Amino acid sequence: MKPRHVMFLLWCLALLAPVTTFAADVQATLDRNHVELGETVTLNLRASGGLAATPDLSVLSPDFAVLGSSTNTSVTFINGHQTTQLTIGIALRPLHVGTLHIPPLSFAGGTTAPVDLEVVQPDANAAAAGRKDVFLESTVDPASAYVGQQMVFTVRLFFATDLTSGALEDPQVAGVDFRRLGDEINYQAERGGRRYNVIERRYAATPQREGRLQIPPIAFQGESVNMANPDAFFGNGTPITASSPAVDIDVRAAPAQAAKGAWLPARALTLSLDGGPSHGELHVGEPLNLVMNLQATGLPYEALPSLSLPALDGATVYPDKPVNGTRVEGEWLVGRRQQSFAVVPNRAGTLAIPETTLTWWNVVDNREETARVPAQTFTVLAAVGAPAAPPSATQAAPSATAVPATSDVAQSAANTPWRLVALASVGLWVISVLAWLMWRRRRPRQPREASVPPDAKASTSRLRAAFLAEARGNDAARQAHTLLAWARAERPAMQNLGELALALSAGPQREAIDALQRKRYANADETGLGARLASAFRDGFAWQPVTGASHDSPLAPLYPFNLRR
Repeated sequence: MKPRHVMFLLWCLALLAPVTTFAADVQATLDRNHVELGETVTLNLRASGGLAATPDLSVLSPDFAVLGSSTNTSVTFINGHQTTQLTIGIALRPLHVGTLHIPPLSFAGGTTAPVDLEVVQPDANAAAAGRKDVFLESTVDPASAYVGQQMVFTVRLFFATDLTSGALEDPQVAGVDFRRLGDEINYQAERGGRRYNVIERRYAATPQREGRLQIPPIAFQGESVNMANPDAFFGNGTPITASSPAVDIDVRAAPAQAAKGAWLPARALTLSLDGGPSHGELHVGEPLNLVMNLQATGLPYEALPSLSLPALDGATVYPDKPVNGTRVEGEWLVGRRQQSFAVVPNRAGTLAIPETTLTWWNVVDNREETARVPAQTFTVLAAVGAPAAPPSATQAAPSATAVPATSDVAQSAANTPWRLVALASVGLWVISVLAWLMWRRRRPRQPREASVPPDAKASTSRLRAAFLAEARGNDAARQAHTLLAWARAERPAMQNLGELALALSAGPQREAIDALQRKRYANADETGLGARLASAFRDGFAWQPVTGASHDSPLAPLYPFNLRR
């Protein structure tokens, strides 16, 4: 070989020598070579030098979940010679049991040697014996339930080390609805003679379909401080994980003997209807305020049916906006629906509210039960200020014959002249009245409008203008008051808006009054109500035609009751 060729070869070897030495300093080690599924392991990559990028870890994805990484650089001086070492710690969580293989990784210009990790199933007895620093427990109560029945799923995190951070997953299962029950509970417990801090979470688990379902393991991921670990990176936290065992639940279909209506599996259920006359008596046109409440333990309010009253004979029902919600009492959801009603009677008599029933399934006693609201009956009096009903013929007759019959013959004879005088006077009065009526009929009848005083017409116009002015506002009470005052100017016997609606022809005016009543008593959102009222009543009242002839007389009726039927 020629000398120049030898020199060239030596020069090449000199260039390669530092690279070979650098590559030899690249190492890959695990902090543990034997772990249980659910625990974490740290892969440490070391290289001489102060700068290096984290290698591509995508080759680990089939067997590991990469939780994060940290970097540490250490500098040492030996006999005046400086040495710099870079360490990258990568937290890994095995995804399955078995011997997992970490292949060679390209790092800092070199390639690490392969590393193997043995992963086994968790040992439940080891946690109970206190041999673990961090572990999880999970339970479900009851283990078997009906579709739609609430169960309680509990997860407890036990830790006997200092945690600097941590995150606990929430359960997620297709076909099961989970809701957190209150806040986390913190306490201490002992396992295997070792004292642990415990964080407990409870969930309301409601299955939505029948069959055998499984709640998978719940994972915890955090960091703990252990200064005895040489890879703690000057106080940096050491990743730590744990997972709970899987939990199986058996979900049954609704029993065959259950009602075909709403399926309500609850621990307790109540149904009530409260309220009564505000002043002790119920009158036409005055609202009767009723409140219906439905409450169930073990069900959210969304699972409860809506509340309503049937159509009532002799009254109009105006429902208010419902009040719904779900609260937590201990381990159970308590759903509640509340519905208020304004029942406005439109005629005197008897108002009957029928019985209300709701069938539900008692999961504690495993039987069907029925919640009942008994029927209620109210006596509706005439509107306040309305004329009293005239007495009937059968009531008047006894009063006409209520003269004592115990007088002797002499007393009867003594009173006879006075009776004859009284009868004669009544007869003459009757004859004069009949003569006056005959003269009245023969006289040409003047139009009724001519008998209305000018000041009455002016009052009606003012009331009409007052109502139209209020209609442009948004005060339902003022609108109702001014409308009724205007109507009374034309029909003085009108007592309330219910009577007014019945006296009007069917059409826009009745519909506008119904909308006004809904806004007053049910707080309904009647957009544009003022414009509807003004438009409907702009041209006056559309009274229903009066059936039969009417001949008004300025005299009081001869008899206080009508003999014709």
